[in-house]
Amino acid sequence: MASVHDPNQNQILAALLDEEFDRIAPHLELIPMLLGDVLYEAGGRLQHVYFPTTSIVSLHYVLENGSSSEIAGVGNEGILGISLFMGGNTTPSRAVVQTGGYGYRLKAQILMEEFNRAGPVMRLLLRYTQALITHMSQTAVCNRHHSVEQQLCRWLLLTLDRLPTNELTMTQELIASMLGVRREGVTEAAGKLQSYGFISYRRGHITVTDRAALEGKVCECYGVVKNEFARLLSDVRQRQGRTTAGGAN
Repeated sequence: MASVHDPNQNQILAALLDEEFDRIAPHLELIPMLLGDVLYEAGGRLQHVYFPTTSIVSLHYVLENGSSSEIAGVGNEGILGISLFMGGNTTPSRAVVQTGGYGYRLKAQILMEEFNRAGPVMRLLLRYTQALITHMSQTAVCNRHHSVEQQLCRWLLLTLDRLPTNELTMTQELIASMLGVRREGVTEAAGKLQSYGFISYRRGHITVTDRAALEGKVCECYGVVKNEFARLLSDVRQRQGRTTAGGAN
């Protein structure tokens, strides 16, 4: 019987060859990721990397005055801490849990040992990084050129792609912080989507009632990001019925 928590719920871990997975599995530590938890601050030294499974983490760029906006989200498709293997031990962004759940933590040293083998792990992580850079770039373009309504559609769809349900818990204030816009703009955009029958919103709970219609309303940025991840991670596979050692259980 499959475990409730499985490292292979994360697509990066699921894409590893058996030999690679067996080397790091004993070092994977299952941890809860609670809403609002800060996994690392901008400028902080990275001690661990994180592989979300049922949680979603938002990467924020924080300005000097304390305001911030989301530059990308990371869920079960990815890894947090790419700065570690891209040549630095610190990152310019803050990582904060957007949707509570679980994930696996791995010591930075263990990941770097695998990366420095210059084999399949390195290639996989670099391909993921390319997809994440596309995500960041497209977010910047979207925030500059598209309406708040389109940005909200993009954000909702990318979030739902990482969840097993069409419901999410998120206040309009928090969404406004994610998008870097005024709360009134999100209220107006959410009201329009609800009037169209695309979503239902009540007391911080959003239910997407017509995803196809939402996809028809969103700007091209959603498709660009989704297609790039699919292209670069097309060979991701899941291990079925596999038990793991150490903290990975």
